[in-house]
Amino acid sequence: QVHLVESGGGSVQAGGSLRLSCAASGLTYSTYCMAWFRQAPGKEREGVALSSAIRGDTLYRDSVKGRFTISRDNTKNTLYLQMSSLKPEDTAIYYCAARPAGCSWLREHFGYWGQGTQVTVSS
Repeated sequence: QVHLVESGGGSVQAGGSLRLSCAASGLTYSTYCMAWFRQAPGKEREGVALSSAIRGDTLYRDSVKGRFTISRDNTKNTLYLQMSSLKPEDTAIYYCAARPAGCSWLREHFGYWGQGTQVTVSS
């Protein structure tokens, strides 16, 4: 049974930094696409960053490029999201997601999700 557990959320002021972690179990982690999604109140869940298992590629949505960094440690089955220069519009619940093989920006392509961790950025 696959389990994804996020941690590291919290409240920061604009311009601050946070590091999210996602501990995975019950899957062959190194073969999975791992992703971070987020959902703000009243908005759709959106992809933030992807980490490909196939070539180790990383992809970001435009609004976080240069500020967020996704990384994975395949020896610890852990995914990270380093967030810097945070803005109030980054406020959301952040979810870790897993998908076998290739990555996708579509949430419906991911079958495994964590419970989410709240990130709040104040101005």
